[in-house]
Amino acid sequence: MPVTEATPLLEARGVTFGYGREPVLDAVDLHVHPGEYVALVGPNGSGKSTLLKLLLGLLEPQAGTVRLFGESPERFRDRRRLGYVPQRPVLARDLPATVAEVVATGRLSSRGWGMRLRPDDRVAVDAALTAVDLTAERRRLVASLSGGEQQRAFIARALASGPDLLVLDEPIAGVDAASQRRFRDTLRALVRDGGTAVLLVSHELGAVGEDLDRVVVLKRTVIFDGSPQELVESGVHLGVHREDLPLWLEGLR
Repeated sequence: MPVTEATPLLEARGVTFGYGREPVLDAVDLHVHPGEYVALVGPNGSGKSTLLKLLLGLLEPQAGTVRLFGESPERFRDRRRLGYVPQRPVLARDLPATVAEVVATGRLSSRGWGMRLRPDDRVAVDAALTAVDLTAERRRLVASLSGGEQQRAFIARALASGPDLLVLDEPIAGVDAASQRRFRDTLRALVRDGGTAVLLVSHELGAVGEDLDRVVVLKRTVIFDGSPQELVESGVHLGVHREDLPLWLEGLR
């Protein structure tokens, strides 16, 4: 199914899911259109991680439908168009790959691992490394990096593919403030200049609040979907919350 501007790149309609008898999501509706910058927030246990797995085809909904680029996730094949950064990427301790090599896999995943990098691939890798402030570390083994630096390398890998949709699960957790600002600026440019759509899961929206088109608040079901300004006007603060968001969601039902 061809994707047009009117077709969401990512969509959930009436999605319900539970583990055993424990309901996790109830009739969730969510959509992200081309060029949109959407934040998904909610307290711990609200169903955010489960919803991401459903959206990406890692789980199947018990009711409702999910569409990724207009298709069911299991039918979607053009993975280059999707960039995904999980909250805690798993990395083998003895992986003998440099930072630049890991980032370059974002370019090769859709063409085949045995292919050589083209000039445009090298430009994209360099730009992605710059975006996360890892240019100076490009020749280091990625396994030797700190946890925050490894996270930045995985973010760069997603950026390097030039995706139409970026799905980011707490991408800047454990990343220093300067790198957070650079990443924020990169996302702003991708959305405004490149037309990339972004779904950002984060507890911290203070730094990006003015860039967002919409905020979706999840507590088993969607209890708010609107602009950051509307959320602030309802009395919700977009700043840092170290552990959870109980006051953040007070009064939102």
